[in-house]
Amino acid sequence: MALPLATKLAEKEKKEGDVTRMIAHIACTAAAAFAAALALGGPARAAEDPSTFDVLEPLTGGGAFLGGTQKKNIEVTEKMINEEGGLHGKPIHFVFHDDQTSPQTAVQLTTEIIANHPPVVFGSTISGICNAMTPLMQNGPVHYCFSPSVRPKDGGYEFTSQIASRDQQHALLRFFQAKGWKRVALITTTDASGQDADKAISGLIKEPEFKDMQLVAQEYFNPADVGITAQIARIAAQKPNVVVSWATAAAGATVFRALVQAGLDLPTAASGSNMTYGQMTEYAAFLPSQLFFGVSAWAAHGSASTDLPEPVLAEQRKFFAAMSAAGLHTDASADIGWDTVRIVIAALNKLPPGASAEQLHDYLENLQGYAGIDGIYNFARVKQRGLDLNNAIVVRWDRAAKDWTPVSKLTGIPLGQ
Repeated sequence: MALPLATKLAEKEKKEGDVTRMIAHIACTAAAAFAAALALGGPARAAEDPSTFDVLEPLTGGGAFLGGTQKKNIEVTEKMINEEGGLHGKPIHFVFHDDQTSPQTAVQLTTEIIANHPPVVFGSTISGICNAMTPLMQNGPVHYCFSPSVRPKDGGYEFTSQIASRDQQHALLRFFQAKGWKRVALITTTDASGQDADKAISGLIKEPEFKDMQLVAQEYFNPADVGITAQIARIAAQKPNVVVSWATAAAGATVFRALVQAGLDLPTAASGSNMTYGQMTEYAAFLPSQLFFGVSAWAAHGSASTDLPEPVLAEQRKFFAAMSAAGLHTDASADIGWDTVRIVIAALNKLPPGASAEQLHDYLENLQGYAGIDGIYNFARVKQRGLDLNNAIVVRWDRAAKDWTPVSKLTGIPLGQ
C-alpha cells in the first residue's frame, strides 16, 4: 500500500535532518580536537611536515671522528630548536649525507642537493672538502662550512663557523710567549688545512708582537703517512720549547704518537679538529702531557676570569645543559653544531616563510648582536664569520678530569696576568 505523499515528505525531512545533525556533530568534534591540540601545543604541530636542511659530514673515512660526533650534537640542537618553536611554528629536521672525507664525494652530493634549490647547505667540516664544494654555490645557496680554516670571500655565499684558525693560532702564540716558550717547532700536513696553518703561523710570528719568538723548525707530512720519524728527529735537533701540530683528525694522532716515541715531551698545541672527547680518550696512551688548544669562548664556561657578557653565559648554560641531558661531551664538534645552525634558523625565523638564498645571505651579512656560545656575533664587522681573536681562549686537556681547562683570558693572555 503506497504511503501518502505527506508521510513520504516527513520521512525524507527526518532522514535529511539526521544526516545534517551527524555532519554537524563530526565537525564540532573535529574542531574541538583541533582546538585542544593547539592548546596543548603538540599533536597539531607534530602532524606538520618538517622543514628539512641538508648537512654534509665525514661520517666515514679519516674525518669520521669529527663527523660522527658533530652529527649527534646537531641532532641535540635540532631538538632544542623544535622545543623553542621550530621554524615559523613548524618542526625542522637535518638530513645528513656522508661525504666519506672525500672532496669528490662531497661535490657529487652537493650537486644533487642544490638541484632542489635549498636556501642553505651545511658542511662539510674539513677545509679541503668545503673548498671543493664552494664553487658550486658561488651564487647560492648559502654555504655554511663548519671548518674554521676556510677563508670565505667577503660578500660571498660562503660563511664559516667559529673563530678563524689564524685567530686560534694567534691566541696560542700569545700564550706561549707569555709563558717564555719562544722557540717554536711547527709540523703540518700537506693538505689544505695544513698549508693554511703553515702560512698563517709563519706570518704571525713575523709580526712585531712576536719579535722575541722564533720558528726553529717547519716540517710537513702527508695525512696518510703513518711514520714521521725523520720529521720529528729534525724538530728535536732544533731544541724547541713548544711544538705546534696542525693535522686534521687521525693525522693528529700520527704526530702525538711520534713525539712520544721520540721521547720529546714538550708543550704541544694541536688543531681544533683534534679537540674531540673521542680522540682524547682514544689517544690517551700517547697524548703529550701538556696539550693545548686555541678555541672559541664556549670553552671558557665556568671560568670567572673571561668576563663574558650575560647573554653569552645564558646561551652557554643552555648548551651545556642540553649536551649533558643527551649524555654527550662538550667539545669543538659540539660547539660547531650549536651556534651555526641556531644562527641560520634564527635568521630564517626573522624572514618570511620560504625565504630565498639571497634573502638569507643578505640578512646574515648584516647580522649584529647575536649572542651565541662563542660570543657576540657581528657579521658586519667580521665578514662571513662574525667572530675574531676577541672571542678566542686557550685551554689545556686535563687527563685526570678528562676535560678541557681554560688557561687564558680572552685573546690568549694567560690567567693571572
